Amino acid sequence: QVQLVESGGGLVQSGVSLRLSCAASRSIFNFYGMGWYRQAPGKQRELVADISGGGSTKFADSVKGRFTISKDNAKNTVYLQMNSLKPEDTAVYYCNAKDFLGDYWGQGTQVTVSS
Repeated sequence: QVQLVESGGGLVQSGVSLRLSCAASRSIFNFYGMGWYRQAPGKQRELVADISGGGSTKFADSVKGRFTISKDNAKNTVYLQMNSLKPEDTAVYYCNAKDFLGDYWGQGTQVTVSS
């Protein structure tokens, strides 16, 4: 079983930056995809960004140009750098990892952006 632990969330003002981290309990080398999702109150969980095993990235239209995703295989960690945060970015952010055995989720970290 894989454990994913997110950190880095918080309460910030509009326009600032935050970096979320997701630490995996084992090597992330064999995950064919890792990503960040978010869920705002009353809304469905949505993909924010993901990164393939080969390093290809994909972003939701709402965060393109503001967010970047990266990973450090040596640290078994995936990062979400969030710049120019907006109130509509407020949500619980979840880390996700996929391998050929399953789909794994972290417990989530709250990001709240005030105007």
